[in-house]
Amino acid sequence: MQALGKSTVAGMLKGAAVALALSMPLSAAVAQEGAVMAEAMVITVTGEGRVDQAPDMATVSLGVTTEGATAAEALGANSAEIAKVLERLGSAGIEQRDVQTTGLSVNPNWQHNSSGEAPKISGFIANNGVTVRVRALDGLGSVLDAAVQDGANQLNGVEFGLQEPRPAQDEARRRAVADARARAELLAEAAGVKLGAIRSISETMGAPMPMPAFRMAAEAVAGAPVPVAAGEVATTANVTIVWEIAQ
Repeated sequence: MQALGKSTVAGMLKGAAVALALSMPLSAAVAQEGAVMAEAMVITVTGEGRVDQAPDMATVSLGVTTEGATAAEALGANSAEIAKVLERLGSAGIEQRDVQTTGLSVNPNWQHNSSGEAPKISGFIANNGVTVRVRALDGLGSVLDAAVQDGANQLNGVEFGLQEPRPAQDEARRRAVADARARAELLAEAAGVKLGAIRSISETMGAPMPMPAFRMAAEAVAGAPVPVAAGEVATTANVTIVWEIAQ
């Protein structure tokens, strides 16, 4: 066998190195394509669950607004009126833990005119807002009636909810997962594939949806029974589930 010269051996090694270098990007590309295909072989579905049920509590927002020549006078009058409201609420069966002050302010009452002069302060206005939780809905009308008879001159809204929302939330979760599975199975059947293992589950929880709040002047309900329709509240849940496609 004829011995190979140094130049021939060097050329062969150089050629092998070039071939190896050229083959490496192709192998990496094939591996990357395989990883992308594996990653893409999933079904991602979002399921929704909803539970509607009658509420067992209400949150009432009411307030007292008073005027005075000075800030101290307006605030003093307001404090006296809100004390009457709180006392009447207690007489109506509302516990102290269910009453919370949500806003207190004293502001100038600016007097504007059409003559172009600068506005002037014409006394002061004090506002005190209170949020009341009513746990016995059959007495809600009486509570509203009692509040406006002793000083509350603003009724800003009523929202209905649940004292113990967890059971409704858990049921909404179950329904959301069942809905997601049903949708995923339908998609898999339509595509001619089968569902594999679950890769991930993520949840978006919705709080109980209150009934629309209303706002009215207290004078509109004072001295008359207040009819209240509680309706239903909705508790919702959303889950996103990623399934592998079975091979």
